Amino acid sequence: MNLFYALGIILLIVIVGIAIYLITARRYQSSDSVANAYDQWTEDGILEYYWGEHIHLGHYGSPPKRKDFIGAKIDFVHEMVSWGGLNKLPSGTTLLDVGCGIGGSSRILAKDYGFDVTGVTISPEQVKRATELTPEGVDAKFKVDDAMALSFPDNSFDVVWSVEAGPHMPDKAVFARELLRVLKPGGILVVADWNQRDDRQKPLNFWEKPVMKQLLDQWSHPAFSSIEGFSELLVETGLVEGEVTTADWTQETLPSWFDTIWQGIIKPQGWLRFGLTGFIKSVREVPTILLMRLAFGAGLCRFGMFQATRANLESQSSETVQTAGVGSSK
Repeated sequence: MNLFYALGIILLIVIVGIAIYLITARRYQSSDSVANAYDQWTEDGILEYYWGEHIHLGHYGSPPKRKDFIGAKIDFVHEMVSWGGLNKLPSGTTLLDVGCGIGGSSRILAKDYGFDVTGVTISPEQVKRATELTPEGVDAKFKVDDAMALSFPDNSFDVVWSVEAGPHMPDKAVFARELLRVLKPGGILVVADWNQRDDRQKPLNFWEKPVMKQLLDQWSHPAFSSIEGFSELLVETGLVEGEVTTADWTQETLPSWFDTIWQGIIKPQGWLRFGLTGFIKSVREVPTILLMRLAFGAGLCRFGMFQATRANLESQSSETVQTAGVGSSK
């Protein structure tokens, strides 16, 4: 494709997207719950068509290099497994995927590593689609569950895994406690999330505040934690052995944002497949995607990685475990 032609199409999409965004912003800011939003995206198939089975960012290496959009997402799963030390675990390891989407990561964890995977999401449509996409013999099952009040008993899983679910959680302390509560003593927690810069160290400036507000409003996010703040909340649960290990994968994942828009350029048949409504729904996301790229590129947002080991607290009273770590989001 001619470079100037491609740039012209991108510019046109951006302009149309901004127009639709401004016209519909008020309606979308007061729209349905997270569950309903994901139900709709899953039912119409638009997100799966452009993003594939993995509804998360891709890993493009360090330093980043050009990659296939879907391939980068698959690479992300393997990189996260390796970074978290999960590649050393035996087949049959029980793993809970919190915020599993349509099960892309869960299936890789089951097929390539032999884990016994349970994926949970608040969206019934995602559970339905994840089940449909999972071949017989792949040890991955899915259910509707709330990450703020998981239905599993204490000490249920060898590993708890979560990718980009945290921004939707209204109370990050409760989320941190739930992730660790269902983990067995000695088990491993591995989390990847969108985070904002720690504003306790450097407050948001005049342009960062409205950008952050739009990012929160448009994609049903009550708040972003900082990497430092969420690490503290994990420790404050009293359920972590030693320290929380963190990493910043902002540069490794940064190309995903422009790649997301590029999918609409190289797959124009999707505009016909999903009709005018689908076109409008997709294009109105472009300004938010560009704001995300701006925020992550300028240091307002960071892509945080977290790894922790569950402490052996068998002698600790259940009342202490239940109340540990309750507090406001950081």
